[in-house]
Amino acid sequence: MNKNELLRRLPKIDDVLKEGSLVVLAEESSTLLVTEAVRGVIGDLRKTILGLDEEGAAGFDVDVLSAGRIAELAAGWLAEDEAMNLYPVINATGTILHTNLGRAPLCEDAVENVARVSRGYSDLEYNVAKGKRGSRHDLVGDLIAELTGAEDAMVVNNNAAATMIVLASMGAGKEIIVSRGELVEIGGAFRIPDIMMQSGAYLQEVGTSNKTKISDYENAIMTKEKLASGDWRRLDPRHGERFETGALMKVHKSNYDIVGFTEEAELEELVALGKKYDLPVIFDMGNGLMLDMSEYGLSEPNVPASLATGIDVILFSGDKLLGGPQAGIIVGKKKYISKMKKHPLARAMRVDKMTFAALEATLAKYKDPKIALRDIPILDMISSSSEEMKERAGRLAAVIKKVNPTLDLELVPVLDQIGGGSAPMVRLPGWAVSVRDGRKSADNTERRLRKADVPVIARISDDKLLLCVRTIAESELETVAEALR
Repeated sequence: MNKNELLRRLPKIDDVLKEGSLVVLAEESSTLLVTEAVRGVIGDLRKTILGLDEEGAAGFDVDVLSAGRIAELAAGWLAEDEAMNLYPVINATGTILHTNLGRAPLCEDAVENVARVSRGYSDLEYNVAKGKRGSRHDLVGDLIAELTGAEDAMVVNNNAAATMIVLASMGAGKEIIVSRGELVEIGGAFRIPDIMMQSGAYLQEVGTSNKTKISDYENAIMTKEKLASGDWRRLDPRHGERFETGALMKVHKSNYDIVGFTEEAELEELVALGKKYDLPVIFDMGNGLMLDMSEYGLSEPNVPASLATGIDVILFSGDKLLGGPQAGIIVGKKKYISKMKKHPLARAMRVDKMTFAALEATLAKYKDPKIALRDIPILDMISSSSEEMKERAGRLAAVIKKVNPTLDLELVPVLDQIGGGSAPMVRLPGWAVSVRDGRKSADNTERRLRKADVPVIARISDDKLLLCVRTIAESELETVAEALR
């Protein structure tokens, strides 16, 4: 069969649209979209035929030119085109706060509250009791204050935004003193010195990368009197222009650690120094931990304990160790938070009703620490013991064996991690199911798992595919097994 004969076999678009499957699809979706899909498939087939040589034309599968087959291809085309780009996956890596996989999964109450609030209208900026306009800043402010002991609170869209608005409102045109060992960079090349410059504040580095004493902060403080006298120029004639000190700032090294010959100023020391010179103290905590988790191997600073030092402002993430939605939360003294709420950046960085709905439901869990540990997924993952992980790994292996008895399965101990730029040195003893397919490599199996209806993201170690169960929910075991059928 030559190319002209193949082209004559291409059906008309109207004939394909009469196929039963497309008639139903047009009613459910859109006649226009279905027509465009059919037109696209026929157009591609025409281009393919025109590009064939004589041998290719002779061996061409003419069945694909039938109206029924073209209807199938058009339906597939349409399904692929309408598929959402953001969809659920199963995290089998053992990294709890996996940045690439969306960090903290929300608790069930947060998910339900988002659905409830987003389904219709809400009181986002309306005071129902008074019958007049309200402020979205009031939605979770009292709850955060109750849980942390802060005078006031503000929520912006992430912790990077929180850093920017804190520095812009408290340090614009002034120096902010930070230890050299705390000039961190987080994902996406976000660096403290760069954001300091964008905020209008001036960075004053003190100490060294491994040792910064409280005296380093004190010696760097530039008062109005010291600035006017010019005495500082004799001490450091090489230094350029200096400005009055606006605040002292401590940054938690959440994604790295410095060990060995080290020293850093404690929060209590900075608070005392701030009071001595009437300077506010800022703590960029980042992690958002609300409970003391040291008994589970997580010795990170937590918000209530840090606020108890008398510090002026603390900022942290909502989607890290807090276990909520992406957000930047700022807590502290009312006089500073009020200024931030009125800052021009506040509107650009505000969050929507769905974030508030998820955050409020998450924070409510912290009224009872036992409830928080049980219901907030990331806290449950962190606090789960190695024995519990081994039992879950055994249950996963059992369901996989039922689905695919040809696989070689083994329970192996692993070290899970917190991830998400939090607690970089902490490793949690856990368990995984090692999967070997005698016919295929671990890389091949890993690729196939990513192509499942619900993609499973796994680890590979020593040419073994590992399904780390700490980050696999009990409700997901059957789905993981189905992906290996």
